[in-house]
Amino acid sequence: MGSRLIPPAGPARRLAAAQLTNAVGDGAFLVCSALYFSRVVGLSAPRIGFGLTLGWAVGALAGVPLGHLADRRGPRGVAALLAVATAGAVGVFLTARSYPVFLAAAVLYGCAQCGLAAARQALLAALVPPAERTTARAHLQSTVNAGLAVGAALGGVALHFDTRAAYLTVLAVDALSFLGSAVLLRRLPAAPPAPAAAGAGPRLAVLRDRPYALVAPVNSVLLLYMPLLSLILPLWTVQRTAAPGWTAAALLVLNTVSVVLFQVRVAGRVDGLRTAARSVRFAGLVLAASCAGFALSASGSAPWAAAGVLLVSAALQVGGEMLLAAGSWEIGFGLAPADQQGQYQGFFGSGVAVARTVGPLLLTWLIIGWGAPGWLVLGGVFALAGAAMGPAVRWAERSRTALAPGHPVAGTAAGSRLGEPHISG
Repeated sequence: MGSRLIPPAGPARRLAAAQLTNAVGDGAFLVCSALYFSRVVGLSAPRIGFGLTLGWAVGALAGVPLGHLADRRGPRGVAALLAVATAGAVGVFLTARSYPVFLAAAVLYGCAQCGLAAARQALLAALVPPAERTTARAHLQSTVNAGLAVGAALGGVALHFDTRAAYLTVLAVDALSFLGSAVLLRRLPAAPPAPAAAGAGPRLAVLRDRPYALVAPVNSVLLLYMPLLSLILPLWTVQRTAAPGWTAAALLVLNTVSVVLFQVRVAGRVDGLRTAARSVRFAGLVLAASCAGFALSASGSAPWAAAGVLLVSAALQVGGEMLLAAGSWEIGFGLAPADQQGQYQGFFGSGVAVARTVGPLLLTWLIIGWGAPGWLVLGGVFALAGAAMGPAVRWAERSRTALAPGHPVAGTAAGSRLGEPHISG
């Protein structure tokens, strides 16, 4: 089991250690941040929601230029710098006692986090051979989930004490975790910057790469599963089902443990764009099935029966999540030019920020407001988005095959057939 949880010795393992360090802080922050902003900073729920939404929205826009900076200045140094910037943003949260300061910290936090994700992806692409990237990314995801679980437990201790000192301690641990991550990132092998070639076209070529600009939003739609566990399912469980309240916590534990144990195995089945598109298509269908199960959980059954339906549906949901992750990692890397991974990963990864920005409001209205029909609508959206990924990837593949080498959007996928591993030159 250890070989499935820990990446092989080398850059991937050291990158996993860096992400594990800040994931512990992230887990504690996610559990405690809302109560900290409410009880310590003194902000109302609408103000907190608006500030965090604004921060992630600006972060989604900043991901591409910050990823481009990683391409041109070297992803290792930029990733370390953005980890320090994230620690700084948490430090501002620690001292914030007014709304403008909170808003400034939220914007800095969103930008630094989105840029850090893009730079780390570019660093992974630079240090790990193309054929090993999806598996390495799966190891990282398992590591991150384990770190989030540990951090959530620390956050739970703070929630138990429910004091100003406990919340301040959690935020301080989060800031220190990102500083520790920056130190570990600096110890990775240097990845040389990729200077722009003469006549390479616009600086932010991804914004003019229409096939990629279709693939990324399709992936963003599927990422709407993200707010389900943290927001929608707890509300649904309590308000719409007869299941015991603790079921919501059991669903989160099931999700976290499943990703830690099985993500690497699921990713091992993806070895090229064809299998990646197939994995995403299956992910859409499995997520749709989970939505149907969640809708069924409100059918007025006995508490234990409702809890059982929720657990089975959550198992389907995490299965779809892992299939989506494995396929989308291969697609995001495989369709990006070797010398522009940073900006391309910044654009592809903006889907996470979009899901965090739009998802809570949209899914609260759709599911909590509509009830079971809302679940069915969401399931249909998942199934359609999963089915759309195959044609979108094939279009992107054809566009790269038709381009001459050196074209600004011709990259690792150029000249290869759909389904073959992509080897950068």
